Amino acid sequence: MTDIVDELKWRGLFAQSTDEDALRKALADGPVTFYCGFDPTAASLHVGHLVQVLTVRRLQQAGHRPIALVGGATGQIGDPRPTAERTLNDPETIANWVTRLRGQIEPFLSFEGPNAAVMVNNLDWTAGMSAIEFLRDIGKHFRVSKMLAKDSVARRLESDQGISYTEFSYQLLQGMDFLELYRRYGCTLQQGGSDQWGNLTAGLDLIHRLEPHANVHALATPLMVKADGTKFGKSESGAVWLDPEMTTPYAFYQFWLNVDDRDIAPYMRILSFKSRTELEELEKLTEERPQARAAQRALAEELTTLVHGAEQCAAVIAASKALFGQGELAGLDAATLAASLSELPHAKVAELGSVVDLFVEVGLAPSKSAARRTVKEGGAYVNNVKVADEDAVPAPDDLLHGRWLVLRRGKKNLAAIEVAAG
Repeated sequence: MTDIVDELKWRGLFAQSTDEDALRKALADGPVTFYCGFDPTAASLHVGHLVQVLTVRRLQQAGHRPIALVGGATGQIGDPRPTAERTLNDPETIANWVTRLRGQIEPFLSFEGPNAAVMVNNLDWTAGMSAIEFLRDIGKHFRVSKMLAKDSVARRLESDQGISYTEFSYQLLQGMDFLELYRRYGCTLQQGGSDQWGNLTAGLDLIHRLEPHANVHALATPLMVKADGTKFGKSESGAVWLDPEMTTPYAFYQFWLNVDDRDIAPYMRILSFKSRTELEELEKLTEERPQARAAQRALAEELTTLVHGAEQCAAVIAASKALFGQGELAGLDAATLAASLSELPHAKVAELGSVVDLFVEVGLAPSKSAARRTVKEGGAYVNNVKVADEDAVPAPDDLLHGRWLVLRRGKKNLAAIEVAAG
């Protein structure tokens, strides 16, 4: 078996564990059956979940057996937020989200071989349990003083909103999951983010009370944050989702391409499956030639391929190059072009006017005189073709897929014009 602990530490994926020496030995002696849970609190996972999904993948590649739990039961309750009560979704919505999340997680794992992955839903063992059974069989073994000490609970108790018994009971449900998976599958390790530490240890305590000879462990990965202190996983337009209908593959690629130089080295170590040698070389390139953005491009390509497939990744790379004059815009399919242009400043017009008017309309020039100056100086482009005539008017045949024009001022200032269907 591969000793994975040192690798996780080097990559910045080891925040804390219950007993590092015991965990190291268990993983070295393996295979270990472990699980990680994902609650369906939205229709898609976001890039923040990639830390856990890819750590599950990494542990499986090291020879261990993963259980991916999508919480059809816990998703109906919701882990306590630090500041306010969650909005509860109806069971039908949650059931749909469970299916969607399973479909997003499954491609990252292997369901064949001696350490084949297992997908489970905790609604399977909670739906038939009565409230009395839950209180007698599970609640009896939890101590309220310890539950109150959990950070998210303590913060909510001190807030004006307080905390409902519903959210307060969440840690009992997650603790029961670990117990159930231990009994059903011999699962001895729970993996999760460091913000879940209280829930991870709740499961350990429950197993130790009911299965005193069990040798079980918890492993927490650090929470990813940006160097500027803002939350990882957010773009200007909001959360970056794995679902291509919620965040286009182009926007997904651009998110990684625009990672701050201060963040790219730790992000690569945590999320990339490249070797240490490859990652260290990319880190060196970032230090020596940050303007090349070699590390950002490598991570964007790797993760876009993992999440959306090689064909989609190739399409968004082609679109990214074409927008800046390094490829044929006309060669892009309509969906990829529309997705890429949706990330640019754009304006919708009823009919085509002069290039000067369009530059002003979309905000590439503050005035007509400034737009004319840009044309005169050779800095105006329509669909990557330089405009030489200050009075030029694009023809209908110039519209990409009968709908779009791509305007560019200089090398980097891009915008899009959409002509409304007549």
